[in-house]
Amino acid sequence: MRKPILVVKFGSAAITTKEGEIDERIVLEIARQAAELQQRYNIVIVSSGAVAAGKRFLPKYAGTLSERKAAAAIGNPLLVRKYSTYFKPFKIGLAQSLCERQHFANRNQFLQLKSTYEELWKNNIIPIANENDVVSNKELKFSDNDELATLIAVGFGAEQILFSTSVPGVLDGEGKVIPEIKVVDKDALSLARTEKSAVGLGGMTSKLNFARLASQLGIKAVIFSMQTENGLLKAVKGETGTVCLPQASKVSSRNKWIASGSLIKGEVTIDKGAVEALQKRKSLLAVGVKEIVQGFEAGEVFHISDEDGVKIGVGKARVDASSLTDMKSKKNVELANANDIVLL
Repeated sequence: MRKPILVVKFGSAAITTKEGEIDERIVLEIARQAAELQQRYNIVIVSSGAVAAGKRFLPKYAGTLSERKAAAAIGNPLLVRKYSTYFKPFKIGLAQSLCERQHFANRNQFLQLKSTYEELWKNNIIPIANENDVVSNKELKFSDNDELATLIAVGFGAEQILFSTSVPGVLDGEGKVIPEIKVVDKDALSLARTEKSAVGLGGMTSKLNFARLASQLGIKAVIFSMQTENGLLKAVKGETGTVCLPQASKVSSRNKWIASGSLIKGEVTIDKGAVEALQKRKSLLAVGVKEIVQGFEAGEVFHISDEDGVKIGVGKARVDASSLTDMKSKKNVELANANDIVLL
C-alpha cells in the first residue's frame, strides 16, 4: 500500500541557536524521529536555516537582498551537510531540493517536481526543500518557507503538514497552548502574536494562515516545537502543539493547484448575491463584481473577496478585468466558471 505523505517544516529559530549556529541537538532529534516515521510515511522536510547559518561568514551583514542571497549560498551546503551527518547512522539518504515560486505556478514543472520526489522516496531518500534564494526573483519569491511547505503538502495531497517553531503551539491570552482549532477563522487568526524571530521571515500569523489553507483543503496541520520531548512523533499523533483539524474536501488535484500553487495575479470584491451563488457552486458572473481591486488578464488566477474584504476563494478568469465594466450590463457573462473556482 502506498505510504501517505508527511510534510514537516522547520523554521530558522527552531533549528539554530541564538548565535546562528545550527543546533546539532535538534538536528539529531529530527533524524532520530524522522527515521521512525519514515516506516509509515513518505516524508518531505522543508528546512529554513540556510541564511541564518551562512550570514555569520559575512562580517558586515545587514540583511540586504544581495547579502541574504550570499548568506543562503554559503549556508545551504552547511545545512544539508549537517542533516546528512545525523541521518547517516539511520541509513537514510537525503537530497537537496531548491525550489522557486515559478516551479509551482507552472503546473508542468510542478508535476516534474512531484515525479522526482516519488523517485527519491522509492529509494529511501528524504528530500530537504528550501527556497532557491540565490536566484529567486524578488517579485516571485515565496512569502516564507511556510508557504513552500504548504504548496508541497497541498499539491502532493499530503495527509499532514507539521510546522515546527520556537514556541510550543498557538497560545491563548494567558500564554497557554491551545490544543485544537476546529476551524481557522478570524477568531483563530486573531490569536497570532505579531512578533517573529530574529532569524526567520515568518511568524505565527504566517503559520496560521497556511494552516488555514491546508486544513480547508483536507490536510491536518499541527504547529509544535521540537523542544518538546519526542515533539515530532507526538505532533504526528496530535499529542502536542496545536492541531488544526482538516475540513471535508472534495476539491480536485487541479483545483487544489489553482488554490495554492498558481500565482495570484489580481483580486475582485463581489456582492452578497454573488457570494451566495458561489456557495451554491454557481459560476461568478460579471454582474456580481462590485470592485476590481487589482487587475488581471484572461487565464490568470485572482482572489475573490466579499464586501468585508475577506478572501473567500480564488478563480481562473475567462475574461480580462479591464473588460468587466463593459460586460456588467450584459446578462450571464462569466468571469469565472464554477469548475475554475475554489472556495477558501
